[in-house]
Amino acid sequence: MSVSAAETSQPRQTLRLREAVAIIVGIVIGAGIFKSPSLVAQFTGSTGWMLTAWLAGGVISLIGALCYAELAAAWPHAGGDYHFLHRAYGRRVAFLFAWARFAVITTGSIAMLAFVFGDYMGAIVPLGTHGAAAWGALAVITLTWVNARGIHASASAQSWLTLAEVLGLVLVVAAGLWLWGDAGHAMPPVTAAVDDAATGGSSAPALGMLGLAMVFVLLTYGGWNEAAYLSAELRGSRRGMLHALVISIALITVLYLLVNLAYVYGLGLQGMAKSEAVAADLLGVAFGRAGETLIAVMVAVAALTSINATMIVGARTSFAVGRDWAALHALGRWEGDRGVPAVALYAQSAFALLLVVFGTSLRSGFQTMVDYTAPVFWLFFLLCTLALIVLRRKEPDTPRPFKVPLYPLLPLLFAAVCGYMLWSSVVYVKAGALAGVGVLAVGALILLWLESRGGPGVPVAATVPIKRRR
Repeated sequence: MSVSAAETSQPRQTLRLREAVAIIVGIVIGAGIFKSPSLVAQFTGSTGWMLTAWLAGGVISLIGALCYAELAAAWPHAGGDYHFLHRAYGRRVAFLFAWARFAVITTGSIAMLAFVFGDYMGAIVPLGTHGAAAWGALAVITLTWVNARGIHASASAQSWLTLAEVLGLVLVVAAGLWLWGDAGHAMPPVTAAVDDAATGGSSAPALGMLGLAMVFVLLTYGGWNEAAYLSAELRGSRRGMLHALVISIALITVLYLLVNLAYVYGLGLQGMAKSEAVAADLLGVAFGRAGETLIAVMVAVAALTSINATMIVGARTSFAVGRDWAALHALGRWEGDRGVPAVALYAQSAFALLLVVFGTSLRSGFQTMVDYTAPVFWLFFLLCTLALIVLRRKEPDTPRPFKVPLYPLLPLLFAAVCGYMLWSSVVYVKAGALAGVGVLAVGALILLWLESRGGPGVPVAATVPIKRRR
């Protein structure tokens, strides 16, 4: 059977370090930082413990990033997590992950972010009864067009969107510092935090409350693992992904700490904990009604940034699936000139638009469906972390330009965190486990159909070796 040049074309090293950092930061910093801090303040009950939780989130994310950096350095591939799971556990487990990602995780995230964008844009320019859906669909279509133009266009857009997003968070920090200075507080919250740590924290939260706070913290840090999908397209040495991840997580951690300090400076811990829209309240106090428009623009930009970044990395999973299954070979087309898996991108966006339409008719049900897939996400996150240990034993002779320090302690530690998050997501919303099983059950049926159609496409181990560009 003849295979077209587009189908055999491989990803090329076209992304620069700063572009990779922009994509990672853009995925991670979404609408969560405008909502989660008030909940974390409520659950922790003190400035010191609140800041400790956000710092711990950064440290945990960094540990996980080190695990992913070893995998990405040893096996750079556009399939990311899918590729690691394939090598460690076989194509069946990898396919179930890809199905869960396509059916709910990635496309659901795009659709939900589209609604977030629509809600806030609708506050600025109302478009009627279904204005949020209209704005959201417009965002998906526009960003699909940008991504279809090629990796340079999407990466450039991501750089500018991420810059605007970070500047928005800097504005929040500035507003908090300005309010604190205007109020003339004698002791800043950061000093109180140090005192809490030194005394052992007399107001230490209950273990359950601290764990619940960490659920929201880690959700707000979530998304850095998507960087693995860029490993085959990053310029320079194979250690480049390590640098991109470390820089990104360090930047995000500093921003999150500063933003939370700004919230406390401007509103006080109690005011922060009681706020339903903490960023809006802070900017409202600082700038009046103009602050409401500012926060709407900031959240809209954050949503656009995350949609674009999710589109970039999400389509690469479907591309990898198309390379491995003959019946899905159309998804494995890579447009070499543009550096984009066009068919996979269009399929992803079309399904996301269907979810936007469905969400318009059953908004709460749609949101619940997406939320309930958390057990599936953490299950595969756990498996991917353990894949590092499996592949150390299964493929010991593979060159590893970077190895996780303190192995196997750090991988096991991060795996324990993933296991705890999996357990928490099942216990917190018991129906979530059932929904996740349903998604995987449908994927299992599709898997049986694919196996009945014949063998794989281009084997995962037979892809052209990647030559690094400097």
